[in-house]
Amino acid sequence: MAGWYELTKNGKGQFHFVLKAANAETILQSEQYESLAAAQNGIASVQKNATADERYERKDASDGRFYFNLKAANHQVIGTSQMYKAAASRDGGIESVKNNGPTTTIKTEM
Repeated sequence: MAGWYELTKNGKGQFHFVLKAANAETILQSEQYESLAAAQNGIASVQKNATADERYERKDASDGRFYFNLKAANHQVIGTSQMYKAAASRDGGIESVKNNGPTTTIKTEM
């Protein structure tokens, strides 16, 4: 089974999506969007950019943990990972997004 996107709407009417791996673990999350169309465009941008290694910004947090951002061609962040204890785990997360990001499966919870 491949990964999928979960698109949700919060109580304030904002939209958010996460990318889940086949094991249902969240591997990437978006910012909050004001409209459904903007969130859908965010998903389309992840689908388009997920396979390009140069779109990943590998980061070290101030507490010694590791994470990454996925950026669009315009350098805007379109998704952020969870925090990892090791750089190798972060790099594994990037590989998971590369593999699962192109999926067209979107589950809506609104």
